This record gives sequence, C-alpha cells and structure tokens, in this order.
Amino acid sequence: MSNFLEAIKNRRSIYALGRNVNLKETEIESLIKEAVKYSPTAFNAQSPRVVILFGQAHEKLWEMTEEALKPLTPPEAFPNTQAKLAGFKAGFGTVLFFKNTDTVKTLQEQFALYADNFPDWAEQSNGIATANTWTALEEAGLGANLQHYNPVIDAAVAKEWNIPENWQLRSQLVFGSKEAEAGEKEFLSDDERFLTFK
Repeated sequence: MSNFLEAIKNRRSIYALGRNVNLKETEIESLIKEAVKYSPTAFNAQSPRVVILFGQAHEKLWEMTEEALKPLTPPEAFPNTQAKLAGFKAGFGTVLFFKNTDTVKTLQEQFALYADNFPDWAEQSNGIATANTWTALEEAGLGANLQHYNPVIDAAVAKEWNIPENWQLRSQLVFGSKEAEAGEKEFLSDDERFLTFK
C-alpha cells in the first residue's frame, strides 16, 4: 500500500491528547501552512483561512468555549461538557478553519451560472484542507480530533483574535501527542457505499 493511503488509514479521531510533542511550534506551523496551501479549491479560489493557536491562546479558546456553553447546557450535563473541553485544552494546539465569504461572493458575481454552487464548493475546499492538515499532523506523529463549536463561539473568537468579518468559522482541529490510540472502526460493506460501471 502507498504511504499516502497508509497515512489516510492512520488518520483517526484521537481524543486523549497531551503535550509530549517533539516538534517545534514553527515546524507544526509550517506543516499546517503547506497542507492548506496545496489543498485544491474550485476555480483556485483559495477560500480557506486558518488561525493556529498554541500555548495560552490554545487554552483560552477552550476556556471561552466553556463559558459560551455553560448557559446553553443543562446543569446536570455540564460536568460532562467540562470534562470533554478539558480534554481539548490538554492538547498542544488548535487549528481554526475559516471560510472567506468575500471570495465566495466575488466568484458568484463573476460566474453567475455557477453562483449557487460556490458556497458548497467553498465548504468542500475547507473539508479538503482540513483532512489534509489532519493527515499531515498524523504523519508527523501527532493525534487530532475535529470539533464544530461554531457558531456558538464565533463572536468570542472574532473579538479575541481580531478575525476579519468576512472570515466565517467552520471547524476546530485540536492536536497534540497521542496519549491513547483510537478504538476499532467499523465500516459499512462496500456494496452499500460503492458502485462501479464499465
């Protein structure tokens, strides 16, 4: 099997994350930038935007998320929510993925025939960039899991890091050292998911 397919197979949701990371922050930053830069986008729109959080900024994100969720969560369920968020905070960093909405609007104006498709294509571009980044982190020996606390945390994130108004938060990729491996994954049968014609 190719190294590429092996990396895809090894990319799993790792929730037990730590800070026993051998890479420098600058090396991780470079890896993330390369993964996003070389991820394809429709019409070469390059609509994904990324904010990388380390150290106190990473911890601040998950503290803000806890504050945002507290009034929205039943009191009896909140300890479980806190424990989950503490697991993310225990990681080494977080990658915030955004969509540049101005890019989408510009393309809609330039190519009216495809206007309805550009929002979907931008989401696909974000998904590709996210998956490529996740796989690159895995290949570098790090674990990660993907979260979606948007739009609950959007305003707080925008205020804290002065995010441009045209950047729409789409996901949060938490990463760190693997403190435990992922469990076994079950798959649907190929007959349920694939069709081949000749």
